[in-house]
Amino acid sequence: MDFKTLKTIADIADVGNGREAIFATCLPEEPGSLKRFSEVVGQVIISEFRYRYDPSRKEALVLYSVSFDAVSELSALIDRLEASNLVTINLTGADLVKEHLRHMSLALSSSHVHLQRRHFPARAAQTHHLFPAIIRSPNKLNKKNSISAAAGFRAKASQNAGAVAPSPSKRSGGSTEELKIVKWESLQYESGFLGVPGDGGGGVSLDTDGGMTRKEYLLEILSSKVYDVAFESPLLLAERLSESTGVQFWIKREDTQSVFSFKLRGAYNMMAKLPKEQLERGVICASAGNHAQGVALAAGELGCKAIIVMPVTTPEIKWKAVERLGGEVRREGETFDDSQAIAAELAEKDGLTIIPPFDNTEIIAGQGTVGMEIMRQMNGPLPFHAIFVPIGGGGLVSGVAAYVKQVFPQVKVIGVEPNDANSMALALHLGERVQLETVGNFADALAVKAVGQETFRVCKGLLDGIVLVHQDAIAASIKDMFEETRSILEPAGAVSLAGAKAYCKYYGIKDVNVVAIASGANMDFKTLKAIADIADVGRGREAIFATCLPEEPGSLKRFSEVVGQVNISEFRYRYDPSRKEALVLYSVSFDAVSELSALIDRLEASNLVTINLTGADLVKEHLRHMIGGRSDVKDELLYEFVFPERPGALVKFLDAFSPRWNISLFHYRAQGDLYANVLVGIQVPCADIADFHARAEALGYDYNNESENDAFKYLMQ
Repeated sequence: MDFKTLKTIADIADVGNGREAIFATCLPEEPGSLKRFSEVVGQVIISEFRYRYDPSRKEALVLYSVSFDAVSELSALIDRLEASNLVTINLTGADLVKEHLRHMSLALSSSHVHLQRRHFPARAAQTHHLFPAIIRSPNKLNKKNSISAAAGFRAKASQNAGAVAPSPSKRSGGSTEELKIVKWESLQYESGFLGVPGDGGGGVSLDTDGGMTRKEYLLEILSSKVYDVAFESPLLLAERLSESTGVQFWIKREDTQSVFSFKLRGAYNMMAKLPKEQLERGVICASAGNHAQGVALAAGELGCKAIIVMPVTTPEIKWKAVERLGGEVRREGETFDDSQAIAAELAEKDGLTIIPPFDNTEIIAGQGTVGMEIMRQMNGPLPFHAIFVPIGGGGLVSGVAAYVKQVFPQVKVIGVEPNDANSMALALHLGERVQLETVGNFADALAVKAVGQETFRVCKGLLDGIVLVHQDAIAASIKDMFEETRSILEPAGAVSLAGAKAYCKYYGIKDVNVVAIASGANMDFKTLKAIADIADVGRGREAIFATCLPEEPGSLKRFSEVVGQVNISEFRYRYDPSRKEALVLYSVSFDAVSELSALIDRLEASNLVTINLTGADLVKEHLRHMIGGRSDVKDELLYEFVFPERPGALVKFLDAFSPRWNISLFHYRAQGDLYANVLVGIQVPCADIADFHARAEALGYDYNNESENDAFKYLMQ
């Protein structure tokens, strides 16, 4: 199966299972209508939501999908919608909606057309055969300036990146240490660049600072008890990646463990060494991911009770997996921090032992067995250059470095972090642990705002450096793994592959052995849609453009002739007779950069105004799913909020802002994690800005101002 097919499958799988329905509801254009709608929908989980206010009309159309466990939930929702007198259509059975219109909603048009749906081959020049029978010959186009605004994660390694302006201190996740609050944006460098190495002393500092020494760590790893539950995972030679990178590219398959991640190693090693009386009282942890499964499995093997406190927003697939392993799940707390506090209270009250996810020497030693296995498994004539390890809290990379740098110091141990979850890179750069103000959640298992005290200490002494990677590159590496093995990694599990590829390309590394640790494969099926959307962009095989066409007969055909022989992988166009031009948003696939360069040359020569949006994250995550018409909305601000994925999150949001300020745009798509990025447009007069920001802060959701985003202005205003 082709990787792109996964996106289509993920789009409709829950509909096919009778677990999702698609609706369209008309809302009157009046303050508070969106809030009223959200109250009617109530406690049903909304998995996708598109809304755009148009001041020229008296009503707006909302297209949304809802998820449910029982038919009774759906019936109750339909009853509420009917009682509300909001005009609603159930589109669940409409194939045209599922295949096309759900991706084009938001623009109503007064033009009367005969709609045709045609099937055509996915090959170069596919559009040429569509238009001649429908559209008249093109008239001469007016000359316009062509715009090239290609952007991406290409900032050079910043020499001034240390200009971090910490905010007032806050407490970090259970630690008594006061940590500076910093923005992840304050340290960015080009993907592949090896930044922020440790102290360069080969770990000597670990032997002199009063903590566990290098030798003690080595002995702990060698005596680890992990093999009661874990096995020596395969070290796979990735032939496709080896060919494309010019190195012997090995993948350590920790995704093949029984819980599909390395986390059982550290959890079991710590728990197996607890005194008998502590095991009899039981253990507890707060986790919404792989650590929870590791603790539950270890408890089952050791015959002790394990309480797993998980946020109420935890996806069903994750908490049910913990229950299947025998863990006692307590779904309490709105956020992970809340769950962590609840776990601490229960531990003190009932005498339970807390099993931390990363900041513990026995946890680190258990994870260090991964490094021991790699060194035992690696052989061949080429030199062993580096091991690439994903970093969240730092437990795995600390354990791998503790073993490898003591036994094989010539082998580099390189950490890899998402560029928007770079808590270890910033800590090493500043020489102290810090807390990120916000953290990206694409690789949710690595979305840690502050690394551990012990993991920071070990990484500072042993790590060779950290590579930062963008979410496009992570998605591309998930596709690489799929093509290599037909296995699907979670985003955090593919981070090290992305880092290894970027590093080898940046430094021109050839003819050596490199290892990337595939750390996990626990991914919600819904996340596949987001990954499939951007995987080819991350591989440098797809580009996203927007082109303005004059509203005259034949202009679309003329455009298709300009595009020529490039494969179009996605295309959105909607005629609007109220405007003199139309916007086309499209993606093109290519095998060589020369094909893309030739396309850009043709677009510029055609005098069609075109913008390269390939590097615009707002487009890839939100706007490409909303294109359909611009809207002239007065006093409109644009923000991206991080919503918890739970029923009632939208109502809480609207309680803070509506009906005082009109919601003019809303885009949300569930990704199967604790949180989702939501794009919100809201009309706020200048005099109300301070009050708006005060309410946004009080809401407690992380947010970012995107009002000056060029892509939004071009596509939606």
